[in-house]
Amino acid sequence: SSGINAEWPLRPGEKVTTERKAVVLKPPQKANAQAKKQVTKKPPVENAVENFLQMSVSAESKSRSLQGWVKGYPEVTPLPNTYPIKPIPGKKNNLITSALPYVNNVPHLGNIIGAVLSADCFARFCRLKNENTLYVCGTDEYGTATETKALAEGLTPQQICDKYHAIHADVYRWFNISFDYFGRTTTKQQTEIAQDIFWKVHNNGYTVAETVEQLYCGKCSKFLADRFVEGSCPFCGYEDARGDQCDKCGKLVNPTELGNPKCKVCGAAPQIKTSRHLFLDLPQFEETLGRFTAERAETKAYNNTTASITASWLKTGLKPRCITRDLKWGTPVPHPEYRGKVFYVWFDAPIGYISITANYMQDWERWWKNPDQVTLHQFMAKDNVPFHSVIFPSSLLATRDNYTLVRNLDGIDYLQYEGMKFSKSRGVGVFGDQAAATGIPSDIFRCYLLLNRPETSDTNFTWEGLAQTNNNILLNNFGNFVLRALTFCRNTFNSHVPEVTLNSDDEHFITLVNEHLGMYLTNFEGRLMGRAFESVFSISKIGNQYLQYNTPWVLAKGSAQDKARAGSVIGLAVNVAALLSVVASPYMPTIARILQEHLNLPKDRKLLVKQFVPFLKPGHSIGQPFPLFSKIDEAKVSELQQKFAGQDSGSAGPEAPSDVEALQRAIEAQGNKVRQLKTDKADPGVIQAEVKVLLDLKAKLPPELQQNNKNNKTNNKNKPQPKPQPKVQGTPAPKVTITPELAALQKQIEVQGNKVREVKAAGVEKSVIEAEVKILLDLKAKLPPELQPQPSKKEKSTDCDSALIPLLRS
Repeated sequence: SSGINAEWPLRPGEKVTTERKAVVLKPPQKANAQAKKQVTKKPPVENAVENFLQMSVSAESKSRSLQGWVKGYPEVTPLPNTYPIKPIPGKKNNLITSALPYVNNVPHLGNIIGAVLSADCFARFCRLKNENTLYVCGTDEYGTATETKALAEGLTPQQICDKYHAIHADVYRWFNISFDYFGRTTTKQQTEIAQDIFWKVHNNGYTVAETVEQLYCGKCSKFLADRFVEGSCPFCGYEDARGDQCDKCGKLVNPTELGNPKCKVCGAAPQIKTSRHLFLDLPQFEETLGRFTAERAETKAYNNTTASITASWLKTGLKPRCITRDLKWGTPVPHPEYRGKVFYVWFDAPIGYISITANYMQDWERWWKNPDQVTLHQFMAKDNVPFHSVIFPSSLLATRDNYTLVRNLDGIDYLQYEGMKFSKSRGVGVFGDQAAATGIPSDIFRCYLLLNRPETSDTNFTWEGLAQTNNNILLNNFGNFVLRALTFCRNTFNSHVPEVTLNSDDEHFITLVNEHLGMYLTNFEGRLMGRAFESVFSISKIGNQYLQYNTPWVLAKGSAQDKARAGSVIGLAVNVAALLSVVASPYMPTIARILQEHLNLPKDRKLLVKQFVPFLKPGHSIGQPFPLFSKIDEAKVSELQQKFAGQDSGSAGPEAPSDVEALQRAIEAQGNKVRQLKTDKADPGVIQAEVKVLLDLKAKLPPELQQNNKNNKTNNKNKPQPKPQPKVQGTPAPKVTITPELAALQKQIEVQGNKVREVKAAGVEKSVIEAEVKILLDLKAKLPPELQPQPSKKEKSTDCDSALIPLLRS
């Protein structure tokens, strides 16, 4: 057997020969005395270039690599492009989802890498393996946050959903996310499927009913969700605390605990009323989920973060979870005793994966009720893990239908921006609709985000890091290698791939390429996409070393044998470039496609192979190569750092007094939040994450304050605590006659104050908030002097901008 497959057949008179441990594939040719001469001089190894020959490989690995090379490109028939994509019996069928992004905001880079980009990269990898793959996602559109956003923008909830669904779609289109279908949850299919699942869960005995105390607004004639209530904090007395958390002290609160609560919509005082709700009886699934989770953790189907969070939920014991709410905007609960209620978003939203598939294809059950033939992969940030590893599987199990349950669940940590949290309202970080305006191609963002993917711990986006990735890894490493190989092929060999005769050095090189390819495959299968990407650059790095070691530009000027050797080096290098165009495509699809155009890579050679093999036959004609990347200079980095640093970018630096005070307030609030979570015996994983946030905040303090904190902590143990001082009764304010005009002015101030709080809570642009605050200050200035609020000494100023500062910080 020749070992050459049908894709590369031998012609009459052609033969495979072995000479000096060299494998030669060559057509018959006339004897040539000069061609028989051996290359007498060895190319010099430059000191600045690492010698790839020093990297050890095993004899077994070398033998296997050589066999793969000789065997050639495997005979594979690419799966046809069909619509809709349906499971194929006997094939690997991958159903891939990413956490449904909430529709009330614009996704930032952390959101993008946390779900959709990670899932997209994996979906592209599965397609490269010629596996049947369906990737679906869509916007999560029901719930309180949508109503809040609608109120802030003066739109209906449906108008908000339509607006932001389009924004999300545009953002993902720019990032080249390869959804097979991008849908939404406000559909007829969502209502039908969610209600069907509910009825089966309920009729099978997996729900319980409980009475819950809630705040009810008589003026609005509705129960108020947490975000629609404001009042004084029960812990610190802050007057504008929300119904879920106090912004001043950071403590978690219940709406019924607020002092002087007010409806955020109309300003009226709500009353406490009881409401009957249905709960999913999760304790019935503890044993089943325990086995389910343990098996997936053991086989690494759940990554470590997912397994840890899920195990902690199970360890503390599952409790019934409410699945109904007293809202208008949501999927209606069909039970006659619960008319007027909707499903809680955490129960309803995961069903969106199913309904979105149902909008894509009528026979959606072929994917979602086919566990024997379909593998479900789900991608998300770690805060979404419990809803997908505990609640969603329990809901599907409770139906007793044959639903496809999650197999591989990847919950990853968080991406921060330059050491800070992304914030649209403060202008901190890059959001999806801003990335295109930077002038940096989407593939560069994709590469940096995936290389910096928070797979085992939080990571940090920095402009310097992105520039270094672009300049050092993409431009100087990857781009340099493929451009050198293709340009030399075009200029010296008339754009035709030379025949390759392998010597022992080439065999060593091929073996190294194969070992990195193996690591790429192993890490990608384990969904460690950042580590897999490193293997791509390792291949291009040793490719550069291989070229530098062999100096084909010198050999091409020598004897006929030297020129033949130069051809072997370039022929092998061009085939490595072809391999790189394939393995890099999940990360930078546009650049990979351009590189494949430079190579004129045949359509049937664009699939992933398990071993490095000849992609291109001798004599194959390549196209015109040109640089794939351009440098990002320091001036561009500085410009982008300044642009996205937030509203405090012009401050005196991190140690300016105002910044330190703000940081200390953030530390105090985060410390209170951690203590409250511990008091409430919250999930250990959640507590640990919040403790890390606290420690990171403390690490940003100036060194002298960090030391003071340590000293105070030690000294306060033995230091007597001061006695509480009695409150001093202030001088009574003079009486003011409330005229109809004054009452109307006070009402205007109250309404405008509510509006300011709403736009701040909604996270709108700083300029919008400032404009609304200015209106509020102008209204307050019309009050009689006796009724005008007196600023504290710290805030007293005649400057309007200074007066805005405490309002914007609150």
